[in-house]
Amino acid sequence: MFKEINEIYSTLNKTFRSGKTKPIAFRKVQILQLAYFLQDNLERFKEALAIDLGRPPLEASFLELDSTISDCKTYDRVDKWAQTKKAPFNIKFAAFRPVIRKEPKGIVLSISPSAHLTTLFHCFPPKIGAIAAGNCVVLKPSGLCPAISGLIAELIPKYLDNDVIRVVLGAVPETSKLMEYQWGHILYTGSGRVAKIIGVAAAKTLSPISLELGGKSPVVIDAKCDFKIAARRILWSKCANAGQTCIAPDYVLIPRSSEDTFVKALKDAHDEFYPSGATTTPDLSRIISLMHFHCLMNLLDNTSGTIAFGGQTDESQKFIAPTVVKGIKDGDSLMSDELTFYLLVNIRLNSVSDHPLALYCFSPNAAFKNKVFDNTQSGSAVANDVMVHCATDGLPFGGVGPSGSGYHTQGFAFDMFTHLCASLGSPGWIDPILGARFLPYTVSFDDLYPSALPSP
Repeated sequence: MFKEINEIYSTLNKTFRSGKTKPIAFRKVQILQLAYFLQDNLERFKEALAIDLGRPPLEASFLELDSTISDCKTYDRVDKWAQTKKAPFNIKFAAFRPVIRKEPKGIVLSISPSAHLTTLFHCFPPKIGAIAAGNCVVLKPSGLCPAISGLIAELIPKYLDNDVIRVVLGAVPETSKLMEYQWGHILYTGSGRVAKIIGVAAAKTLSPISLELGGKSPVVIDAKCDFKIAARRILWSKCANAGQTCIAPDYVLIPRSSEDTFVKALKDAHDEFYPSGATTTPDLSRIISLMHFHCLMNLLDNTSGTIAFGGQTDESQKFIAPTVVKGIKDGDSLMSDELTFYLLVNIRLNSVSDHPLALYCFSPNAAFKNKVFDNTQSGSAVANDVMVHCATDGLPFGGVGPSGSGYHTQGFAFDMFTHLCASLGSPGWIDPILGARFLPYTVSFDDLYPSALPSP
């Protein structure tokens, strides 16, 4: 496989240097082919998602497949995104006609996650931006999703130019080998622990890197909000893909006096969603692997909180029922790591975890919401709903600080994979005007360029 990786890198490098990806028309064709790649194989992707994650078909459609196809429809914006932009007018430099050219960065490496909305949501929308920007792309899907990754590797060469976009399967050894090369840009999606390893490897080749790392996304509940609406929206988002989404709500901050009332609202929503019980419903996904299952069970087994409802497990099915734990205190096992499964924690703290990927607030009061958002740092700040921001046209998606860097949607992804190249043209007749810059120096700098700042 290492020999194949070297061949892939050499081929893409040769392609990029040939200028093949530069024409806008070529880029648009590749994006359209990506849409057909998904649209022609919807049922096969649903089957693969069911094999790897027990994913309900409807959930696979509206969370990933349909939204990714919709993102491909932005191909008609590529002309505008790639357009050379004039610099702001300045009389001193107007003769140079300064512009900002939008240049592709080169070969882009995308390392995708194991289960955070699986490999599709994080795999393809950023790649649309990379292709639109004129880059070549190496896609490294997760080894923990063999059915999905295998399907991607099988179909990509049938739909997209094999000299421009390639897929590398495998696990840690293959990823380590990929990190030995210099890349125009690297996008890694996953845990902060692995991101540090990726970041060190990228630094050795001076490859720029963007990260999407998730974290513990809190929900701040105002006691005056509609608990029924809040509970239904929060529970739905926590149960989507078995809670294995990077922006799923992780814990709830709520006044002590309202805790039991809100837990009841969550239980009512649970019973509405799963009238025959969570253990028998076909509408719940499974944990991605036994390793992840055991890690999550360890967190649950060591909590000092009280299980309000749920808690049923089945190791053979990698199943953990939707679970709410209340009475959590700071330092609890459940607050030590991102809860990438159905479990939702209710705690009563005065602060929000540092730099979450998403911050949610339920309140009818604008002042309450502003206080929460103005006094925290987060990748996204959403009021009275959950997760919908990542699918909202025109909004960036990305983290801040420990939750990541870079933006991964549509035009923002295009910008991430684009080098803004300063460019100008100096006319010959300008020398008599700027001739004082040449040696020997006979005037002072102040005489040549008088200060534009007012006198004190």
